[in-house]
Order: sequence, then structure tokens, then C-alpha cells
Amino acid sequence: MGKLVHLVHQSLDGYMEGPDGAFDWPAMGPELSAHSQALTPEGTVFLYGRKVWEMMAGFWPNAERYSDDPHDLAFAPVWRKAAKVVVSRTLGEAGHGARVISADPAAELAALKAAGHDLVLFGGSVLAERGLVDEHQVVTHPVLLRGGRRTFPVAPGRTPLTLLEARTFDGRTVLTRHAPA
Repeated sequence: MGKLVHLVHQSLDGYMEGPDGAFDWPAMGPELSAHSQALTPEGTVFLYGRKVWEMMAGFWPNAERYSDDPHDLAFAPVWRKAAKVVVSRTLGEAGHGARVISADPAAELAALKAAGHDLVLFGGSVLAERGLVDEHQVVTHPVLLRGGRRTFPVAPGRTPLTLLEARTFDGRTVLTRHAPA
């Protein structure tokens, strides 16, 4: 059975994007970069919602043109090679080798997991409401964005979680790993 890991970078005040979609604030040091690489070995399916996909598809195919950051240079070829799935009701095609799921995402993702595929959901957390996420990995960065898109949208009820790990990377970011209780 495969596993679905939700990986998200957030500000200290709980935003995954700043105002106007700003995402220029994550501090990717060498330790955090190594964790990211270890989380996405060959064969891992990269999973996105439409909004995060559009941001990623605008950067990673040509990351070397935009950045000389060691993390970006190491991750770009991994991203280009990875199998990618985009969950969207509005996107017809995604490009960059990605497959779009729109009809019944919960069933299709459950089938991928049942077939033994590990998936990493980058960004949004809507799938957590459907009980598909096996683990949340939240990387908190030392910045207050004071607005933007919340990491976990307001939803009815609560979801109890079990802390699996808390760890600091590069002396500035904190990873917390949680599983459904």
C-alpha cells in the first residue's frame, strides 16, 4: 500500500502563500533541501491542486533560468522526471507530463495508493478532509506574512492528529510531522 504525504511550507502565522500569491519567502537551506530530496525518491508521484500546480509549472521546467540556488538546481531535474498528478475541476490539460484528475479524485488517488504508489501532495490540504492523507509534514519558516492563503482552510469539526516528529533544519525552519490519530 502506498502512502500520501502532505508537504507544505508555511509562515509562522499559518499562511502557505502571502498576499497576491507571494511565495518568495521560504528559506531552503541545505538540511531542508536534503529532507525534500529524501522525501521524493524516484517513483514518487507529485500531487498538486490547480493553484499550486500553476505556480510550480511556471518555475520548475526552467528553474535554471530563474535561479542559481543549489536546492533549485538539484530539485529541478527531479521535478521534471517525476510523475505528476493535478487535481482540478477546471483544468483541461496540465502539460509537463502531468495527468489531470477531475471526476472522482478521492477514488483515483485511493487506487494509486492501493497500487503501491507513494504520493507527495505539495501545498493545499483539501484532500485531508477526504481521509486520504497519511501524514502531514509542515515546514514553518521564520516569517509573518499577515495575510494570504491559509495552510489549512477553515472547515467544520476538528481532526485529531498524532505528532510523529519535530525537527529543526538549518537553524531556522521547523518541521512537524503528524498522522491522523
